[in-house]
Parts: sequence; structure tokens; C-alpha cells
Amino acid sequence: MAQKHSKRFREALKLVDANKAYPLADAVKVLKKMPRAKLDETVELAFKLGVDPKQSDQMVRGTVPLPHGSGKKVRILVFTKGGADAAKSAGADHAGFDDLIEKVTEGWTDFDVAIATPEAMSEVRKLGKVLGPRGLMPNPKTGTVTDDVAKAIKEFKAGRVEFKIDKAANLHVPFGKISFDEAQIVENARAVIEAVAKARPSAAKGRYIESCTLTATVSPGLALDIREFLAS
Repeated sequence: MAQKHSKRFREALKLVDANKAYPLADAVKVLKKMPRAKLDETVELAFKLGVDPKQSDQMVRGTVPLPHGSGKKVRILVFTKGGADAAKSAGADHAGFDDLIEKVTEGWTDFDVAIATPEAMSEVRKLGKVLGPRGLMPNPKTGTVTDDVAKAIKEFKAGRVEFKIDKAANLHVPFGKISFDEAQIVENARAVIEAVAKARPSAAKGRYIESCTLTATVSPGLALDIREFLAS
């Protein structure tokens, strides 16, 4: 059965040329012209990558600092032995060790980013079944396993976002709000595309970024022409 779209979505769709790959700045202009929803939509980039996620040497993940932040209040949890007070002073929403491990073991995941000290990871690793599927497991590659907890908290609160490929070689990166001005959306998007391009695994063969689409929460997507990023 065909999906029925709202009148607002159908009006927005009229602005999109389905046969065109847009330069980034042009795509943002079109997105900003679309009829607005009642919510401040999250703006996102969706990538289809030419890698095999089943191969450990073709995993794509990392973090990227957004020049203008994400527009989202980021809730941060810190697993630390003895440094809870310092973590909370630095801006963590939750900090502790045994108490938090027990809560997460029971299924609690009311946070957006989990940071852990290296010392805490021996126990935190046991939470893989809860944190892994939600993309919340601390990892040195994303800067979430660190002794400099205060710095990590500051960066994630300011708008550093994580990205990680899924089992189908797709990558979704929310990077701002539709209420941002055009320049802010373009600069944040540029940072994300460049970060994903640089994260290309050495084992990847052939075309790496097969497609990249700019979209907002309840708006149609626009295919991007990202040759300028790949060339650089």
C-alpha cells in the first residue's frame, strides 16, 4: 500500500528535482524554502557507503565537531571510579560507577553519550548487550574512552557528534536544526561530509561514498553532489 504523505510534505516535494544531485549550498537553499512543520526539525545527512560492514577492517566510525553545534541538548553519562564529582562539575548529567552500571544492566539508557575512563572499561565492557545496539558503548576511536573526561564532556556538549555505519552500510548523522541559518547548516554539513570522507578504511575498494542525501525530520530528501569533497 502506498504511503500517504501530508499536504505539507507534498508541497515540499514539488521543490525537489528527483533527477538532480544538488551542490550542498543549493540543496540547503531548497530545504530552507520548504513549508515548515510545527517542530524544529533535525537536519541530517544519510550516506550509503561502498564498504562491507561485516569485515572488521571496513568499519566506519568516528566523531566530528560541529562548527555551530547540533542544536540539541546532549545528555552525558560518565563511568568513572572516584571522579564522579569532578565529572558533574564539568557538565556531566550522570556520573558514577557501580550505581550506573547496575542501572544500565537493568536496561536504563536515558542519555545520549556515554564516556568512560580507561580504568572503568573493564566493567563497562560487560554492558555491551545494552549499550552496543544503541550506539552508546564508549570507544577510544570516538573519544569516549579517555582520562580527560572534562575535555570530552565540553566537546560533546558543544556539538561533537558520533557516527557509525550500520549493518547495511548506511550512515546517518544528525548535525543541526532547520532553524539554523543557511550558512550554519552548510558549514556543519561540510564538516560531517569531510569527516566521513576521511574515515574511509584503507581496505575499502572502489567507490566509497555511493550516495549522500540531505534531509530533515519530516521533509523530503535531496541527493547531494559531493564530488567537490571527494576531490579534496
